[in-house]
Amino acid sequence: MNHPRPALIELAARLGILPAYHAVGGELRETSDLTRERLILALGYDPSTESSAREALRDLGPVPVEEAAAPEPCPSPAELLGESRRVFGLWTNLYTLRGKHSVGLGDLGDLSDLAQRAGELGASFVGLNPLHAVRHRGAEISPYGPVSRLFRSANYLALDRVPELERCPAARDLLQRAARINDERRIDFDAVSDTKAEAIEALWCVFWEERDQRPSERHVDFDSYLAQGGRTLIDFATFRVLEEHFAAEGTPRDWRSWPMAYRDPRGADVARFRREHDLDVRREAWVQFELDRQLGEAAERGRAAGMELGLYQDLALGSAISGFDAWAWPELFVEGVSLGAPPDPFAPQGQNWGLPPLHPERLAQGQLAYWRGVVRAAFRHSGAVRIDHAMGLERQFWIPAGAPSSEGAYVRFPARALFGVVCAESRKAGALVVGEDLGTVPEGFRERLEGYGMLSSSVLLFEHDDEGVFRHPDELSSRAMATANTHDHVPLEGYLKARDLSIRHDVGELATQADLEQARAQRTQEMRSLIARLVESGCLELSQAGDDGALAAAAHAFLARSPAPLVGLSLDDLAGVAEPINVPGVGVDRFPSWSRRMELCLEEILSSERAQRLLAPLAERGRQPVQ
Repeated sequence: MNHPRPALIELAARLGILPAYHAVGGELRETSDLTRERLILALGYDPSTESSAREALRDLGPVPVEEAAAPEPCPSPAELLGESRRVFGLWTNLYTLRGKHSVGLGDLGDLSDLAQRAGELGASFVGLNPLHAVRHRGAEISPYGPVSRLFRSANYLALDRVPELERCPAARDLLQRAARINDERRIDFDAVSDTKAEAIEALWCVFWEERDQRPSERHVDFDSYLAQGGRTLIDFATFRVLEEHFAAEGTPRDWRSWPMAYRDPRGADVARFRREHDLDVRREAWVQFELDRQLGEAAERGRAAGMELGLYQDLALGSAISGFDAWAWPELFVEGVSLGAPPDPFAPQGQNWGLPPLHPERLAQGQLAYWRGVVRAAFRHSGAVRIDHAMGLERQFWIPAGAPSSEGAYVRFPARALFGVVCAESRKAGALVVGEDLGTVPEGFRERLEGYGMLSSSVLLFEHDDEGVFRHPDELSSRAMATANTHDHVPLEGYLKARDLSIRHDVGELATQADLEQARAQRTQEMRSLIARLVESGCLELSQAGDDGALAAAAHAFLARSPAPLVGLSLDDLAGVAEPINVPGVGVDRFPSWSRRMELCLEEILSSERAQRLLAPLAERGRQPVQ
């Protein structure tokens, strides 16, 4: 039967809206005409009638042809580490760390300490959550929903490592009074943000006064940083000052709520505001300068302690529509739709991340300067970079505003151009790239990822067949970063105790007690299968099956025996934490994701008997070549 809207179908295909996709279980889910219309409208074209759809097709013209030449691939582990090397590293969510001098959350000073200790323990890298600029106020606390992927969050600044602190009594006094914030079990982001903003203002005043009285090399370095950052840095600093200015008047922290004259970063009113608030703008640029210096210091400290790769940073999929990136590049961000993921067994209702996608047609036309800047920022001070939801460079799941995830559809992206930028920047930085390729993966994607020289992601808890039988360690990928879990999963201690299932029941994802009991029964079966494989592979004695610490150590011994060139060990697993840092698809009003802190300080975690048991097999793998 002919489709009643052939022009709509053709327009959707021309814009890259896929007609269907295969769900995780193999089910074919077709895109509805209503979804096509809503996505086309968001892309700026009128799909309401066949006539308007045909007119849009004429305006669009033929599909742009991507360059045939493949980019030079990213550096390989063998290239950077030597042939037959298999290494390990630690990974953590920086804000969870509890340092002696932190102000309510883990900061770059804590990262510097972790990098040194990791190097001393034989680790080759330290993996982190995205350090992107996040508002850290109210519900806007996720590191994967930043206001900018080009700059970093001021809350990661280690105040005790700012050189001006010793000459700033006001900031020192503030740090002493703020000590109570550091004792909290969960992060009070508003209190942290207010405290750090007050201390930064005092420290900046010292820096600026000394510029006139006794200028130093540090002031020269700041001027150089300003020059290198150019217009983009000044625009970001201006945005930050504008945001605080209007927030003080009661306006929401969303540039779309500002007076119209201030929504254009190139407008005359913004230029006048920048001149009138010149020192405030410079202060915000100085914060980025100091964050960059401290991050570089942490990377150098790790390398000096023996870390071959250094920092392994994380690049989030997108940034908030209310933030700087969308203010500065409004033509690149698509409103009226959100990025997310279709329903699957991991998240039965699907996931809506609340982030606007970039406009694929404009990227295909060569508007890549923003993307290049994002990628370059991710590689700064990095020896490796993880690309969150790497499939998004090839296709993205778009959900129309107000619709459930089940009504979303996949939209094709100019993959060769986007991957080409990543490859080029990784070559310049001499850094590895790991593509997070979990969930609904397009056919052949992992092979294409390998063609670009990028590693895949291997997660132990997913390494089983359809019958639930876990794979032998030799069967794990030799082209992957292997971990027991990720930031979207419960730590091993919580997995063994089914803590994640209790949380899913509490938030309504497992609606009834019967649902919970069924999930627990399935978990028990999974654990039996995992234990059987750990015993069979020689990583666990059967008599140890009831010892959670022994199981966690065996799981990492299992990963250590795999051919994966990189294995990551979570600091949460070293500490024996049971509660997840995040429950995907669940808002912070239902579960306090992104705010949990470690109960113990870093040295207490790393010196524990549990940590020694988990580290031993990985440290040994780092000293042995692949057989």
